[in-house]
Amino acid sequence: MNSEISIPQHVVSAKWLHDNMNAENLVVLDGTINKVFDMPTTQIPRSCFFDIKKKFSDISNPFPNAFPSAEHFQSEARNLGINTNSAIVVYDDKGIYSSARVWWLFKAFGYNNVAVLDGGLPAWLKAECPIESNINHVNKTGDFVAKLQPRFMQFFDNLINASNDKTHEIIDARSADRFNCVVDEPRAGLRSGTIPNSKNIPFTNLLNDGHLLKSKEELNDIFSEVISKNDEVIFSCGSGITACILALGAEISGYQNISVYDGSWTEWGSLVKE
Repeated sequence: MNSEISIPQHVVSAKWLHDNMNAENLVVLDGTINKVFDMPTTQIPRSCFFDIKKKFSDISNPFPNAFPSAEHFQSEARNLGINTNSAIVVYDDKGIYSSARVWWLFKAFGYNNVAVLDGGLPAWLKAECPIESNINHVNKTGDFVAKLQPRFMQFFDNLINASNDKTHEIIDARSADRFNCVVDEPRAGLRSGTIPNSKNIPFTNLLNDGHLLKSKEELNDIFSEVISKNDEVIFSCGSGITACILALGAEISGYQNISVYDGSWTEWGSLVKE
């Protein structure tokens, strides 16, 4: 086996990761959101915790999971030991959930040698691959360089224009019940609603058994019912996490003009009154 590897595609299997665990440039990131270290849990060996909320967000922003600056992202990535030649595999404890946000952040900062572990920790455990106790590995400071790619993230003013002028297809990843205002939003005090001129593809539609990504052909069928390959597309959700699952599925399906609304419904529903 080569001492260094490259990531072959946007999603890799538990077997692929297991077979390449000894690669010198491999970095395994645990992108589990709200991970608690004082609880007795397990993780994939070599895992470094990618703290979306506290380390890789702009915590000065009033809305959750806000997009950080390039300087901030670069500094925190280097603190995890990530280098310019790192091969990054990211997972979470649900399957494919917050790991897609981590994948999208790296792409937004110009780094493409990164993949999501298909099925995440549940798939790793099902494959009976090695595990270790819940610890946070500390690596030597890396030399990662962040290069902002502005087209990957959209913000409130962009969405005002996209919604009013219909310049983009806006696709909401929330459940159909939330999108259609049948149930309350889970965030306390946040009104129900939808961004005008948006459509709905619940992120769960892209998954088998709740955690494994569907095939490229199945994903393409799902997206082709709502958007075309030539459309300019913005994915939204509740707080910028599950929209990235749609971005992952769309990229696998060959869509190129895609972006994510960072603030998503939490921001829109707070700033725009009914």
